Amino acid sequence: MGQAINQLEEKIQGSVITKSSKEYPEACKIYNAMIDKHPEFIVQCESIDDVVDSVNFARKNNLEVSIRSGGHNGAGLALVENGLVIDLSKMKQLQVDPNTKTALVEPGNTLADIDAATHIHGLALPSGIIGTTGIGGITLGGGLGYLSRKGGLTIDNLLECQVVLANGELVIANKDSHPDLFWALRGGGGNFGVVVSFKFNLIEIKNVYAGPMFWPIEMAEEAIKFYDAHTKNASNDLYGFFAFLTVPPAPPFPEHLWNQNVCGVVWNYTGPEENREEVFKPIRAFGPPILDFVGEIPMTALNTMFDGLYPPGLQWYWRAHYIKELTPEAIKVNIEYGSNIPTMHSTTHLYPIDGACHEVGNDETAWANREARWAQVIVGVDPDPNKADEVTHWCKSYFDALKPYAMGGAYVNFMMNEGQDRIKASYKNNYDRLVKVKTKYDPNNFFHINQNIQPK
Repeated sequence: MGQAINQLEEKIQGSVITKSSKEYPEACKIYNAMIDKHPEFIVQCESIDDVVDSVNFARKNNLEVSIRSGGHNGAGLALVENGLVIDLSKMKQLQVDPNTKTALVEPGNTLADIDAATHIHGLALPSGIIGTTGIGGITLGGGLGYLSRKGGLTIDNLLECQVVLANGELVIANKDSHPDLFWALRGGGGNFGVVVSFKFNLIEIKNVYAGPMFWPIEMAEEAIKFYDAHTKNASNDLYGFFAFLTVPPAPPFPEHLWNQNVCGVVWNYTGPEENREEVFKPIRAFGPPILDFVGEIPMTALNTMFDGLYPPGLQWYWRAHYIKELTPEAIKVNIEYGSNIPTMHSTTHLYPIDGACHEVGNDETAWANREARWAQVIVGVDPDPNKADEVTHWCKSYFDALKPYAMGGAYVNFMMNEGQDRIKASYKNNYDRLVKVKTKYDPNNFFHINQNIQPK
């Protein structure tokens, strides 16, 4: 193995990091500090050829492989114990074509990188709410974010992928070339190969009218019902995710609200400027809110608004559901747990799936939950490792209590290692078709450090 790794190191443009390398501790860090895995090798790729060589090396040497883009995955699937990590974080080429409104993006780019490149052209890619998220994982899992009601999921804007398969072959997947693979990549996760470039359609967005709005926790039942009713028939220009949270004890939040348990909505309105005040008039009349930070901001500022609050290196435990309706019973559970948040960083969010997301059929992409209205994520989070058990217990208990009122399955980007039945439930009627694609392109399950689709 020593001679083989030396040959790989000489061949590639990037670098090979081993357990004895001084860079190893830093290279093993990912977003969720609760994950503690120790790969044998980390290959920091700088080109497509590096990825091909890494795949071939791992296959020939019977090494388990994980793929890292931004390293945000809650379950820590960017790392593999005693195997080889194909680290794409240095592959950051990014080309925006303002004439065709498309972008060619390598997988090392974060959402903040993409926002910065597209914003100067008055364009944006529907995707995510945290700027440090890597484009690879969020895309392959589906891609929910502030522009979902306006422009659909990230996968609904995906035009083409270049993919390195398990046998080392580089293929192009789009609606005409390997269309079965292209279908599976749109929501099927990292099961089918290493995507080394994405081509996206962009939508026209520059500045938006957006920001958080809070109500006291005592108004939670009224607030969530108002939110539900008001957004049900709203235009696709109005987006808002609902949250139970603790107000951070720092500016710009007013000091009298610090550490208060509240509920709220983070809004994003993309419609005509002249309609903003009229659209928000009934929203501001409700309550009224105890905090209203909604105003005109660049889309880039909205997409990075919470990056400082959630830096890499916190302890995270995730659980998630798909929600079709906020029944009285579901609302009661949310208020019970949302009123007893264990730490300042812990929270739950209800991310809308409606609007443009409903304009694509469940069988048109691997992502199989377009009839849902929300993807709810529950996250127990804290900087202190000694709080890991506390936040995990709260998260699991909340999840279990809400389960009877959920649809089954969950958004795979929000899942921990929860077993095969949970994965099947998340893909519903698309699972068998995914198995066929997996069997065709990765029959030996070389790519299995993921929410795994198992080949026949």
